[in-house]
Amino acid sequence: KIFQAVVSFVGRDGTIYIIPKSSEIELRNMMTEIQSNVKGLGLLEPYCWKKGDACLVRGSDTMWYRGRVIGLGGSILQVQYIDLGFVEGIPECHLYPTTLYTHIPPFCIPCQLYKTVPSGRFWQQNAVEYLQKLLTNEEVEIHVQELPDNPWGKLSIKLYFGGISLSSFMAHQKYCFTEDCEDITNLGLLGGDIPDLPSYTLPPLPITGDTFPVRVTHLVTPKEVYICIEPSKSLVKQSAAEGDVSCDSVLESLDEALKWCNKCVDVFPFLKHFKKDMPCLAQYQDDLWYRAKLLSIAKYNPVQIVVQFVDYGSYSVVPTNRLRLMPSYLMKYPAQAIRALLAGFKPALYEENMERIPYARQWSMEALWAMMECVEGKQLSASILTFSPEVTISLYGDDKNLVHMKLIEMGLADLDE
Repeated sequence: KIFQAVVSFVGRDGTIYIIPKSSEIELRNMMTEIQSNVKGLGLLEPYCWKKGDACLVRGSDTMWYRGRVIGLGGSILQVQYIDLGFVEGIPECHLYPTTLYTHIPPFCIPCQLYKTVPSGRFWQQNAVEYLQKLLTNEEVEIHVQELPDNPWGKLSIKLYFGGISLSSFMAHQKYCFTEDCEDITNLGLLGGDIPDLPSYTLPPLPITGDTFPVRVTHLVTPKEVYICIEPSKSLVKQSAAEGDVSCDSVLESLDEALKWCNKCVDVFPFLKHFKKDMPCLAQYQDDLWYRAKLLSIAKYNPVQIVVQFVDYGSYSVVPTNRLRLMPSYLMKYPAQAIRALLAGFKPALYEENMERIPYARQWSMEALWAMMECVEGKQLSASILTFSPEVTISLYGDDKNLVHMKLIEMGLADLDE
């Protein structure tokens, strides 16, 4: 059986507690009901707690949860939140004995990794902390391998995050040993070798004449831009050659893979060899890591590299400590940014003292700023005119008019028939 789940907790013994996505609504409804019913339980009288007693627990967020007493010790009791998995020391004044809801099985499922043995036979503290940081509150894919011998036992599973087997990943980090090594090669990092990665593929494009929603992710000049197709509103008639996988699902999968990649980015070595157009991970100004490719060396002492972020089209100059090897599993997603030329206009004849774009002096800076104002944050649409020699499009604003007409009106561009 395969299903999606959210990891609610990782115990000190390495037990992974999961909540199936299919149970989330039922759990949420029960929690809402508990909050309403607990108000009518009356004042709490002194109670002699016993190990195994069912209770309601008042959490640090002031919400009430189902719990079970698992340890006694003075006025502080060890209580497990049975729908989340974690254990906490709780003062008696925050517990309420009850038989309410005891007929409903716990929503979280304790799991262990299938045919995976931790180094030293027990999960070490640093390994558990790594698992907690990596998995807590994250959505994962569960492949059930063996059912427990008793209802309170652990489910044996293979767990996948971002398309990678957790067992393989932890074994690669030397935290455990596993027979499940099918995905270690997908990291592209075995033995410190530099993976021989292919070039990025391009996303499938709509046919000429179709109008489709886009956003502009980067402007080089008023006429040269990078666009991303907006998948959720796609009006595109895709050709049969493009397959059945929607642009929307590809983008969601890429976002998920990059999120996981950022959580465990320290396992990917820094780049030590540089080659033009080589795929890599590059750290942007927001300190997150994105897919990129190397373009050129901007400076030698210290070394700084010009990179292009392939899912946006933008460029950056970064030091080598902001470049890491690309895991090969990220290469299966096409680059999202598409370079396109806008049809229908050309630079106006400017006065000599007009400030120009340094790398495209036929255009004024004022024209660039005006075009940015026309496209930033706007609901745009495009229609492809030609694919060769370069992708050329008509770009329309949210008012359905060609965006370059604003520049024509301002005298910053001329019509080009």
